[in-house]
Amino acid sequence: IVLAAEGDEAALSQGWRAVHRGRFAVQAARSLEAPEGGSGWDPAFDLSVDHREAADLFGAFVEHKPSALGVHFHPLGRLVPIEAFPARDPYFTESGDLHGSAEIGDRFVQSIGEAQVGSPDGASGKVGPTLTRMAKRAAPSKRIVAVARFTDPEIRNRLDAWGVETIGCDLFDRDAVARLPRLPNVVFMVGRKFSTTGQEGLTWATNVYLPGIVAEVFADACIVAFSTLCVYPFADIAGPGWDEAAPVGPVGEYANSCVGRERVFQHCSARYGTPGRLVRLNYAIDLRYGVLHEVASRVWREEPIDVSMPRVNIIWQGDATAQILRALRHCTAPTSPLNIGGPDHVALEDLASIFAERFGKQPVFKGRPANTAWINNTAQATRLFGPPTVALDQMVAWTAEWVARDRPNYGKPTRCEVRDGRF
Repeated sequence: IVLAAEGDEAALSQGWRAVHRGRFAVQAARSLEAPEGGSGWDPAFDLSVDHREAADLFGAFVEHKPSALGVHFHPLGRLVPIEAFPARDPYFTESGDLHGSAEIGDRFVQSIGEAQVGSPDGASGKVGPTLTRMAKRAAPSKRIVAVARFTDPEIRNRLDAWGVETIGCDLFDRDAVARLPRLPNVVFMVGRKFSTTGQEGLTWATNVYLPGIVAEVFADACIVAFSTLCVYPFADIAGPGWDEAAPVGPVGEYANSCVGRERVFQHCSARYGTPGRLVRLNYAIDLRYGVLHEVASRVWREEPIDVSMPRVNIIWQGDATAQILRALRHCTAPTSPLNIGGPDHVALEDLASIFAERFGKQPVFKGRPANTAWINNTAQATRLFGPPTVALDQMVAWTAEWVARDRPNYGKPTRCEVRDGRF
């Protein structure tokens, strides 16, 4: 797994970039062989990993300077030339400090979450633990608080072990929300999507009524609130996708309720002067769920892949959470939307063909690709934060290995093929 070689200054200057990827490599290798739940590894991979800890894990000394030994660790056991990586790491400065801690500065981050019925979400869901852990690693001296109902005690125990303060709270209870610590930054992750059909009232209460409670209680904070690309209408796949100036055009109950959530935050921001951002998130993935996992799994099982929604934006969850945290430094008053996702609009047929080639199988398709899709333009986020650090081909390689080895998954489909807005 480990390749260590001396080289020219250009290669040596990239050694420090590889170190934080090293922890991913060693833990990925352990996870691939360990029984389910035995490794304690989070495949979402918080990219804020400390370089010294990575070196300790390898039992090797790697000096964190441009003159250090060039080292690259690859998670799949294959050697990749270190020259293939960019010379500048967007998460680390040359001194070894995290750009993330500079971005967060002297502020605190409070991650607020809520539970979907029967499944914990928000600070205790798929993205919440990664985001709160990244915040703590980027600013270890700061107070990071995760708020959720924590129906899964194991997630709460894990957050506590990472040094994240946890508070159990039903966010529908206005009095309970009012008792939460008034930290100056809030990342609002509450949302309900799946099983909306037949329970529309609960979806609207979760996505519209509840945000009003939080927006009023935390009127003096900076609020970065999760939204979705589904607030946009479908875009022509031959174009760049919708940017933040495009008018909304939601399809279905869920998407309409998400517009309602944005409108509530916009109203409270205008009324109270609350700075904020409305994060219209594309498909964030890690190895246990997401569009790539679904496509790869279907190819592996030789099941048909619905290509009715022909293209998607995909971003690695570590990149998405890093951009969301850094958005706290780019809040506006009144609050304003910000698209976060991958820079490319990827064809599902192309993804299936790539996985099929890796697996030695033939992809099976169903449905007819439309000329439109839920895609948006992430140019503003790229200007603010730079491009994502994990490229699509790397995500594909990791996902292929994960699926082929029958590693764990959440069992939560994205339903990315849905075009009628019924989830």
